[in-house]
Amino acid sequence: MCALIVTNMYPTVARPHAGAFVAGQVESLRKIGVEVEVCHLDRQVEGRNVYRGLSQKVGQLVAAFEPDVVHAQYGGVMASKVSRTIRDRPVLVSFCGDDLLGGADGGLIERTSRAYGVHASRRAATRAAGIVVKSRNLFEALPRGIDRTRVWLLPNGVDLSRFKPLDRSDCQGKLGWDPARKHVLFPAPRERTEKRFELAEAAVTHLDGAAGHAQLHSMAGLQHEDVPIWLNAADVVLLTSSREGSPNAIKEALACDVPVVSVDVGDVRERIEGMTGCYLAEATPEDLADKLRRALEGRGRIEGRTRMAELAIERVAAKLRDIYATLIS
Repeated sequence: MCALIVTNMYPTVARPHAGAFVAGQVESLRKIGVEVEVCHLDRQVEGRNVYRGLSQKVGQLVAAFEPDVVHAQYGGVMASKVSRTIRDRPVLVSFCGDDLLGGADGGLIERTSRAYGVHASRRAATRAAGIVVKSRNLFEALPRGIDRTRVWLLPNGVDLSRFKPLDRSDCQGKLGWDPARKHVLFPAPRERTEKRFELAEAAVTHLDGAAGHAQLHSMAGLQHEDVPIWLNAADVVLLTSSREGSPNAIKEALACDVPVVSVDVGDVRERIEGMTGCYLAEATPEDLADKLRRALEGRGRIEGRTRMAELAIERVAAKLRDIYATLIS
């Protein structure tokens, strides 16, 4: 089985953590015998110009590689062009969040670009032979009239060999964090407006005023191998996003048995529901602070890893291979 994966998110020397979950999926597919060719469109370097000539480029790769299936990861202009260009073999499109949900934050240019991307995603969804969505809210955001029998709900997998419990004190020591304080990890760059760093900051300020000694850390620009250290150094991971699909950082934190406090966004409720030490909160500093306090008063580790076994990257790769096979047949 041969697959061509077209993506605008993939690790580079300059941005080694970008699209690491796509690279992990590629590697997991190769390990179970799927031959994979990757077409990476570096949007960060080339901007929107990266999509010029995309149809010709993908057509040439298909002619040279002769894949059984073409997989666009993820939606937007890229997926629209790929699904329009490739008509002689199945095209699978994965949607992960903003590509279907859009969003009203940011400046006028950013909002306009995002709205156009959602429009392009919807066009791609109507043309694709198959669709993968990462969460239920993305399934519900698909255009009406889409044949739901060709839609699969499949979150990104977690590499349990990388994301596992490590000694918290050792991890804090490597990062130079004060062991006398409690550490709250915001698992995204603070400039990502949809992640709402200011809300997380207000919550920790409110918590610190009541309980003291809490410190907020923002996770950005890390080497991929350092992410498990940051997660394990944290006493709790805090997610305050206005929109998400299936946030990888939450699944990775759970695989490390690290407590999670989150607003009710994406599939987080499904991931942490009923799990002692994890909490859903209203999107207010007061309720987030209250839930953070409860998490920090807990026993320090949760039992999240066993639940993440169902999303082990090997299992997800096998399910994706089965989707490929269904589309090819």
